[in-house]
Amino acid sequence: MSPALIAALPFLGALLPGLLIRSGRNVAASACATASFLALIGLCLHIPTVLAGGVVTADFAWLPQIGLNASFRIDGLSLLFGILILGIGLLIILYARYYLSKDDPVGQFYTYLMLFQGAMVGIVLSDNILMLLVFWELTSLSSFLLIGYWKHLPEGRQGARMALTVTGMGGLAMIAGMMILGNIAGSYNISDILQAKEAIQASPMYLPALLLILAGAFTKSAQFPFHFWLPHAMAAPTPVSAYLHSATMVKAGLFLMARLWPVLAGTPEWFYIVATTGLVTMLIGAVIALFKDDLKALLAFSTVSQLGMVTMLLGLGTEAGAIAAVFHIINHATFKAALFMTAGIIDHETGTRSIRILGGLRKLMPFTFAIGTIAALSMAGIPPLNGFISKEMMLEEAAHTVWGAYHSAFLIVAGIAATFSVAYSFRFIVQVFMGPEREEYPHHPHDPGPGLWLSPVFLVVLVVLIGLMPMTMAGWLVTASANAVTGLDTHPHLALWHGINTALITSCIAIACGALLVLFHKPLQTIWDAMPRPEAKTMFDSVIRRAARWSQIANDALHDGRMARGASMMALTVVMAGVFAWATGATGPATREILPIEPVPAIGFVLLIAATGCMVAFHRNRLMALVLIGIVGLIVSCGFIYLSAPDLALTQISVEVATVMLMLLALNFLPKRTWVETGGLRRGADALIATAVGLGFGGLAYAIMRRDFAFETISKYHLENSHDLGGGDNVVNVTLVDFRGYDTFGEITVLGIAALVIYAMTETLMKGASSRRLANWRRDQRRAGDRHPLLLVVATRLILPISLTVGLFIFLRGHNEPGGGFVAGLIVAISLLMQYMASGFAWAQERQRVPFHAMIGAGVVVAAATGIGAWLWGQPFLTSNYTYVKLPFLEEFELATAMAFDLGVFLCVLGAVMLALNSLSRIARRAGEPVNQEPMDIDPSRNDTHKTGEAV
Repeated sequence: MSPALIAALPFLGALLPGLLIRSGRNVAASACATASFLALIGLCLHIPTVLAGGVVTADFAWLPQIGLNASFRIDGLSLLFGILILGIGLLIILYARYYLSKDDPVGQFYTYLMLFQGAMVGIVLSDNILMLLVFWELTSLSSFLLIGYWKHLPEGRQGARMALTVTGMGGLAMIAGMMILGNIAGSYNISDILQAKEAIQASPMYLPALLLILAGAFTKSAQFPFHFWLPHAMAAPTPVSAYLHSATMVKAGLFLMARLWPVLAGTPEWFYIVATTGLVTMLIGAVIALFKDDLKALLAFSTVSQLGMVTMLLGLGTEAGAIAAVFHIINHATFKAALFMTAGIIDHETGTRSIRILGGLRKLMPFTFAIGTIAALSMAGIPPLNGFISKEMMLEEAAHTVWGAYHSAFLIVAGIAATFSVAYSFRFIVQVFMGPEREEYPHHPHDPGPGLWLSPVFLVVLVVLIGLMPMTMAGWLVTASANAVTGLDTHPHLALWHGINTALITSCIAIACGALLVLFHKPLQTIWDAMPRPEAKTMFDSVIRRAARWSQIANDALHDGRMARGASMMALTVVMAGVFAWATGATGPATREILPIEPVPAIGFVLLIAATGCMVAFHRNRLMALVLIGIVGLIVSCGFIYLSAPDLALTQISVEVATVMLMLLALNFLPKRTWVETGGLRRGADALIATAVGLGFGGLAYAIMRRDFAFETISKYHLENSHDLGGGDNVVNVTLVDFRGYDTFGEITVLGIAALVIYAMTETLMKGASSRRLANWRRDQRRAGDRHPLLLVVATRLILPISLTVGLFIFLRGHNEPGGGFVAGLIVAISLLMQYMASGFAWAQERQRVPFHAMIGAGVVVAAATGIGAWLWGQPFLTSNYTYVKLPFLEEFELATAMAFDLGVFLCVLGAVMLALNSLSRIARRAGEPVNQEPMDIDPSRNDTHKTGEAV
């Protein structure tokens, strides 16, 4: 199975729960399990290749111009994490089916879970750091949804926000680090980066890249000082906690450090930053875990400690440290998932997670007691369980590590952390299961059904088997993953007994001291509670509050809601950027002569300046301003014609007519004049800014037109290839529907969205206070009695078929002559607008049969389908195809797929204009416009012998 398909299967599985949930939660869970199982089987099919030292790859061009390809690889490290993610994911799917209550939206849960699983699989299979970053951020978003799944819990919402904030900020830092790393290596493919160790470590940008990448890894894997978000994520349902803490979210940072270990490790900077951070996290997490009374909180801080241990091992930069790290990743996944599921069972059956209330469950829940005890003993590092072996390997490496000039400091701190690990593990067993039965259980405890215990039982069986037969059960996987991490041919020796050595002695001391800590836990808890200490959550909340307050102050100062202020700031920024460019750049001498000014263009230029000046002087008279805008647009259209740009002229005239007509209809509901809102000083400042911007753009245009380009412009390519590649003689239209078709597709989509936004805003106007104001609206002057003149009505009826014919003609000729779907859509829209103007909003709207929403949607879909069709022939999106056809009695003519794309443009433009008009029509109806029975009614308010409904 292709690695790409393995990565895609969880995402495909995410589509199923929402579709199948009506068939029951069993069906939804089975669908998710099937997708995960197929992906796991596909991954396992590559085990022989990976064990033989091979790497399975799949590469698809995505955005090769920026180095972003859909590249996937399966090596030993990918295999290890993929098995953990998909294997434990299957167990979580089963566990969640029976853990979640009937009131929980299970379809939504499984959708979030599969999205998260897909993002994690994407991370570990990525062979391109840019694609890895995409999946990395997707894990933050999907984990946000999972952690906040119980939206009714304030702590759930806060935990989700905290996780997203911390990991998201780290992800932003990591993006910068990855960009630097790829730039140093000369490639964004991980396979190439892993071969560039010397260049990367010799680069002066090595340390910045290292710090930024580690920021992303440390935040994701909850390393000090970013550890605080992980315990607060415990507000999520237990299946989420078990998955996040054992095989997914928090392991992503460990995976990243392991993946880049060959090129980043081995330097003093790596050792002192990574190993020290891991060691400190290991100690802090273990100490805090000992004094937590909530079961999931205890396990959460134990996860922080265990993650610190793996980070420390990777930070040592040694082959043995890397082997111990990957082995403990396996062990931690097995016992920690089992422990969280055990905590979920206890909470599910007793109704509480508080250790103060629990106790004496050994006899009441014997099966759960056996599962939790085995898993906790493995976490404590008790033989013959798997946690003991990896803990011994860790202590052995710590014993040989020199930190600065201190030869034993590393071992001492690691031993203290191991002691507290033993203590919190023993406390989990003793204070939850041992002792007398309690009376204050919220619910009577009992072992659950097999749906809840099957998954943790499977994991604790692995805990025992790996401990007893480490080489048989896990040696092959540890060897393959260690080889991928180190880039060497490693031969790890995993055994339960290594003789009496420093690690064993330290471990025995840790076990004895840990037992003593549990024995004296009550007085120690009293001291801990009385001890002043910094609270990470309080500090985080304080930082967030201050940041929000400062942001609000800055936002209020910069954005006060006035468009004029925002436009002024934007214009000033443009002017300042232009001044800087002129001051620091060089334009070179002019190479083109100034052309002589002919009389007709000079007259047009003077008229344009005069109309613009009048616009400034009379802009408060809204009708006058609209007339002047029309004059400016008309002169610009004439300029396009003069400069031999008929396509632009057609578009400009059509847009001008359509917008002026719409604005004229809209003015019917607005006052005649715009009131004065600013003083003379502000208007003077605005005038200076506008003058500066105008002079700046004028100077830029003058400088460009007086000089030749030092490079060949793309217009030459379009002129030479429009017929051969696009099949059309009209270069402008071929550019819009082929060479730059994706731009046009985006533009019509935005146009459709704008029309829908106008419609939505109209919906708002139809409700509340604005609706009441519309209902009480009165015109500011008496209208003419002849509201719909006979001449205008008859003329628009005659013009309509002519306009439709012209629109069809313009549409069909667009590929070879001036025209196209955009202009044709506007022409047809104008002809329909005239019907509204002639006979009124309401009369025309009642005869409208076409849903303009659907027309916009159809236009976008047709344009997209045309582009997607190119993929069927192995061509890039929106690549046109064409042929010439000869029919009897007709000249040879062209058929191009671009016509279908142009049809989509036509539908979207027509739908957008008409939907905007539809919005005005609804406002008019709400404002009390009468519905005339005939197209040429006389205003019923007129006092004469005519009656409503009589034709003039």
